[in-house]
Amino acid sequence: MPMTPSWLGYAWLAIRPKTLTMAIAPLIAAAALAWSETGELHWGLMIAIAAAALLVQIGTNLHNDAADFERGGDTPARIGPERAASQGWFSARQLKSAAFACFTLCWIPTGYLVWVGGWPILLAGILSVLAGYGYTAGPRPISTTPLGELTVILFFGLVTTVGFHYVLSGGFGAAAFWLGGALGLLAAAVLLVNNYRDMEQDRAAGRFTLPHLLGRTRARWAYAAMVLTPFLLPLMGPPETALVLALIPVAVYLIRRLFREPVGPNLNSLLAATAKLQLLFSITVSFGYVMA
Repeated sequence: MPMTPSWLGYAWLAIRPKTLTMAIAPLIAAAALAWSETGELHWGLMIAIAAAALLVQIGTNLHNDAADFERGGDTPARIGPERAASQGWFSARQLKSAAFACFTLCWIPTGYLVWVGGWPILLAGILSVLAGYGYTAGPRPISTTPLGELTVILFFGLVTTVGFHYVLSGGFGAAAFWLGGALGLLAAAVLLVNNYRDMEQDRAAGRFTLPHLLGRTRARWAYAAMVLTPFLLPLMGPPETALVLALIPVAVYLIRRLFREPVGPNLNSLLAATAKLQLLFSITVSFGYVMA
């Protein structure tokens, strides 16, 4: 007989571990870019950045789980991965308490980063927590609108990458913005797959996401644009970043899957594969900056 997961196992599933790479990918790329510019790696700062980023994302995931359940978005008809509240692993109240704990604890490493980086990091931290909470909170959560993907581009791409680079290098630069935009688009593609898969369930729950605005056909093309546009990055960086072009066949394969496969649980693996592409993109570009 299969073993039933313990509460710790359920907690691990509740934080959505397959999505956590989206918090780490900007750090890897920002650190490589900063190292190429300064020749230094600040391990203490990198650990603090990783802790703060992961706590914000985990808090966002937990609050999303609870809020979607309370709004009736997670029903037995759901075709996405199992969620903690709907499966009864934890109550919505417990998940929200854990989310607020994560949002609170993130200020311990963030405080150190603010001490090093000053008010720009304080502002980025405040906006990131507000975006994480507001994604599924309030009378009109971001997740119920077509603005979810744009929010991800901003906070899983530009704010994180540029902010991390600023803390690690002490300055702003166009390269960090280009890099943040590329990683943000790939992160937004992950959310687009999620919203594309859940269109019927979201419509029943009163949510109007980007795929609803575009329709399925144009949503597929939007995914293709989000996945392929980042490969223009080598035009803005040193020649060594062209290493990332080796990942184009992977991107094309994922696009073909979305265009050809029916809507169903199979898209869960496409979502995870898109998150892996973002991580691979970050690692490969980082090698390019280190080589440069």
